Amino acid sequence: MLVTAYVAFAVLLAVCIGLEFSACRAKLTGSACTNPAFLRFQLDYYQVYFLALAADWLQGPYLYKLYQHYHFLEGQIAIIYVCGFASSVLFGLVSTSLVDWLGRKKSCILFSLTYSVCCLTKLSWDYFVLVVGRILGGLSTALLFSAFEAWYVHEHVERHDFPAEWIPATFSRAAFWNNVIAIGAGVTANFFAEWLGLGPVAPFMVSIPFLMLTGIFAMKNWDENHGKKRALSKTCVDGLKCLLSDRRVLLLGTIQALFESVIYIFIFLWTPVLDPHNPPLGIVFSSFMAASMMGSSLYRIATSKRYHLQPMHILSLSVLMVFFSLFMLTFSTNPGQENPSESFLAFLLIELSCGLYFPAMGFLRQKVIPEKDQVGVMNWFRIPLNLLACLGMLILHDSDYKTGTRNMFTICSVMMVMALLAVVSLFTVVRNNAELKMPSLQGQNELSSPEL
Repeated sequence: MLVTAYVAFAVLLAVCIGLEFSACRAKLTGSACTNPAFLRFQLDYYQVYFLALAADWLQGPYLYKLYQHYHFLEGQIAIIYVCGFASSVLFGLVSTSLVDWLGRKKSCILFSLTYSVCCLTKLSWDYFVLVVGRILGGLSTALLFSAFEAWYVHEHVERHDFPAEWIPATFSRAAFWNNVIAIGAGVTANFFAEWLGLGPVAPFMVSIPFLMLTGIFAMKNWDENHGKKRALSKTCVDGLKCLLSDRRVLLLGTIQALFESVIYIFIFLWTPVLDPHNPPLGIVFSSFMAASMMGSSLYRIATSKRYHLQPMHILSLSVLMVFFSLFMLTFSTNPGQENPSESFLAFLLIELSCGLYFPAMGFLRQKVIPEKDQVGVMNWFRIPLNLLACLGMLILHDSDYKTGTRNMFTICSVMMVMALLAVVSLFTVVRNNAELKMPSLQGQNELSSPEL
């Protein structure tokens, strides 16, 4: 498994670089790329945001391994993960209102502090302390995915008065570097945890300086801004009305809830499936991120002027690929007949599918859900998404983890069949809708995946 992981990583990285060069040929350039004031503003944003992303990704490869290292049972680890997911959904519901009230800059600084404390809790062997750490991690994740982007959009439009059409250029570049940072974070985590022999807690300690720099640079270089105060109840009620009145929104939400809950369960399961065969977890994680980056590049190539595939087709393909991968896993994790190489390949296919899925889903969501209702609708999407993931880990996981793991993949396969049915239903509803088709030229904003 050691050699397989390194060879796979090298091959994926080479293919990734080749695909990225091909994808870049389809990208348009404009005055935003040469405007010195805009480039300086982008740099101020990136130096803070990329440090935050690096700190987040560093914690991905060894989280499950750390709890195993502390000799917790599979069921106990599942409960810690559930606390993290529950925290993420609860804080996610109020994060937009909290960030608007507190201020985007202060929220980013708060993120650096809460995530640093979350990392420090990993030094403790106490179960309760680790649960509290995961709850803080849920809060931090909610802030990461709301405060930074909100700060940028406000500064871009309100303070600097740059054209709104330039915003996708910033987020598209951020999506690319997010993938690069994730790949590098896996290698870095592997270096400290395994090559230096510092153990699974090391990547969490390495994250802390990145988080401190995030807070310091935000405090030093960013101006404060606030959003308009909105009643959470009104936002949610309007979102529910939109969800129930438009069948397209309901189907899209069903697909998202099923697909992404399966991905959350995958995040929980990949380490216990592969770790008994002694792979370098950081390199495995980087391989996953390279596969995801390949998917993003393939999406841009497929939707370019040359091939002109539609996001709806790519969404269908990504769901089908995840179903096929889960079907493989039901055989490769069969107790007594485990095949780690086949499981690793299936996991890579899932990550490749994620790279295709997230920009396709992002495009369709922007077109289907009215901008004023997006926050409220997304709040309603989060509830079934996290409930399915939590129930999957709490109820479906057998006391015998080997049998339970296979059963969970079987259940996930059934969930993806349901997602496929929802995709087919959505396709029949929107197939003649020109609004949901890509324009003749590539210019959309690329959205990125889940922290693992």
